[in-house]
Amino acid sequence: MSRFDITAQPLTAHAFAPFGDVLDCAGDPDKIINAGLCGRYHDRARLDFSDGRAGISLFKAQPRSLPYTLDLLERHPDGSQCFVPMSEHPFLITVAPDQNGKPGHPQAFLTAPGQAVNIHRNTWHGVLTPLHAPGLFAVIDRIGDGANLEEAHLDTSFAVSLG
Repeated sequence: MSRFDITAQPLTAHAFAPFGDVLDCAGDPDKIINAGLCGRYHDRARLDFSDGRAGISLFKAQPRSLPYTLDLLERHPDGSQCFVPMSEHPFLITVAPDQNGKPGHPQAFLTAPGQAVNIHRNTWHGVLTPLHAPGLFAVIDRIGDGANLEEAHLDTSFAVSLG
């Protein structure tokens, strides 16, 4: 198996737009609520499901080390998937464009504290990759009948590191 290097870039809404939404509190809030004590950053992600309903699950993933070996990508054809960390630690996100039903060349992003991501429906992405314990996330995704998972084991692995 061949191996290539990928350098994770900082997560920005512009760079991540082809794959999903970045959820953060950038800019001014859309509304001030709760007697002026809370800023609401409204409608930051588009949840998209073919059927079923939105559900909130908790994931507790083991932290990974860098360089991280990326050799498996997955996608969910029936719904988007939103990962909200329940700590201030950064986590690694790997994604790839679709090329004729298979993952194209992957990209890697590193979140900043306070960022979450919503990965668009049918977008190739790596498994949940926290870099620090506890690795606890709230995940908002499709709950419904049928298999909503397609996995692709990569012929070439990628070593993901920070720049």
